[in-house]
Amino acid sequence: MPRTWFRSGLAALALLLLAACGRERQPEVEPPRPGPIEEMVVTAPADQPPLPPRPEPLPPLFRDIEKRTFQFFWDTTDERNGMTPDRFPSRPFASVAAIGFALTAYPVGIENGWIGRRQAVDRTLLTLEFLHDSPQGPAETGTIGHRGFFYHFLDMRSGHRYEPWVELSSVDTGLMMLGVLFAQSYYDRDDPAEQRIRELADALYRRIEWPWLQVRPPLVSMGWYPERGFIDHDWTGYDEAMLVYILALGSPTHPVEPEAWTAWTRTYDDSWGIFQGQEYLSFAPHFGHQYSHVWIDFRGIRDAYMRGRGIDYFENSRRATYAQRSYAIENPMGWKGYGADIWGLTASDGPQRTDQEYGGRLREFRHYSARGAGIAVAFDDGTIAPTAAIGSLPFAPELVVPATRALVERHGEYLYSSYGFLDAFNPSFEYDIPLKTGRIVPGRGWVASDYIGIDQGPILLMIANHRNGFVWEVMKRNPYIRRGLERAGFTGGWLAELQAQEAAEAEASAREASAEDGRVDAPAPKD
Repeated sequence: MPRTWFRSGLAALALLLLAACGRERQPEVEPPRPGPIEEMVVTAPADQPPLPPRPEPLPPLFRDIEKRTFQFFWDTTDERNGMTPDRFPSRPFASVAAIGFALTAYPVGIENGWIGRRQAVDRTLLTLEFLHDSPQGPAETGTIGHRGFFYHFLDMRSGHRYEPWVELSSVDTGLMMLGVLFAQSYYDRDDPAEQRIRELADALYRRIEWPWLQVRPPLVSMGWYPERGFIDHDWTGYDEAMLVYILALGSPTHPVEPEAWTAWTRTYDDSWGIFQGQEYLSFAPHFGHQYSHVWIDFRGIRDAYMRGRGIDYFENSRRATYAQRSYAIENPMGWKGYGADIWGLTASDGPQRTDQEYGGRLREFRHYSARGAGIAVAFDDGTIAPTAAIGSLPFAPELVVPATRALVERHGEYLYSSYGFLDAFNPSFEYDIPLKTGRIVPGRGWVASDYIGIDQGPILLMIANHRNGFVWEVMKRNPYIRRGLERAGFTGGWLAELQAQEAAEAEASAREASAEDGRVDAPAPKD
């Protein structure tokens, strides 16, 4: 449950943090320009490789955001089985994607001194054992998944499929599995509990039968229902499914072939173009530019598609972030509150599915929905989600820091609370009708009533990545992630550095072995 310090003094704390941040705006930074950027090429390891430039220190507000957001995962996860709720306080069911974010969040708590390593080990081991030991199979009820995949939503107590409308999800299984593999690489001590974490993580990943979902090969289907079979749609076009294909390519037991990546990237072209002055691979809801990047450092590494375009996926997300902000400044639909420092469209809660008159026109509003602006299909009903901006911190800190300050300063009284930012708000929605969720704040519009796990995760973990690359550096040690990237055709950057380092170590080992053989074979000196 929430800690005592969360329940008192929130308004005073916010004012103090804002004062510490200062009111001055950061100088405007020239936005990324369309066109290619130079690719990083590593030919040999340096004796003392240059350190990457350190980011500017974050205002104290971000430490408070991290702590509160971490506590969401630590406090709301069921201590009996490790199930993390999809949302809180409504807490209707667990989300396997939220579990993946939670497993990654616990080490952030260790590194910041908020929990002890043993606490995190115990919670992680409990979670992995429950996931591993819960029944799998084709039955409609009473199982947690099938063929290594997991159902999107699970019962908080039993861990079984929540309801008949819940699908066996390839992407949500992937989000959970990234957290599982992160745990495998982070808990590296010679300790029985940490060894068991590594073994369970390996077993969970190895049993996923990725080719089973290649119903229309080589693409991967979105999922399966026991009642009616495979979902008719495959993962095509640029979106969060990058993580699905990388995981499927990296499997040591049931991998897909590299042609799956080629076929997937072949569907990109309809999404490449210029939007809001940025030339990039577009996906309208911003989570598609964030989720894979939470765990994988795409700076400087490129696949064949991005080599052809002259940028990398990190730069692509940076341009998408600039385009999001530019769209809010233009505000073509005339929604309240949009501007240079208040922006961010992604998947989030909304007030209700309804059509209402706004600005002299009938406008569509939605409840939970993917919202976004971009080259292809987009939807905007005036609902802003803080995770869209704050989860983009590594891409464009010069935009995200002022946006985060503004969110707290202008909306924090009702949007920023015990576990950080509530899911979303809509200043334009002030209609006196029944709401699906949330509440109307007089004079401020609609505000969500829940925190959502898959929005909390990018906030916490991308702040950690911006500070010191924490999640990225751990994941670089995972052989499965590296194998998936290499089989997808990624080269350059840190992948090339690792390859050069391994080649140098192999050469040194060979020289040492040769020298040892020479000492063994050399004749003994005569008296």
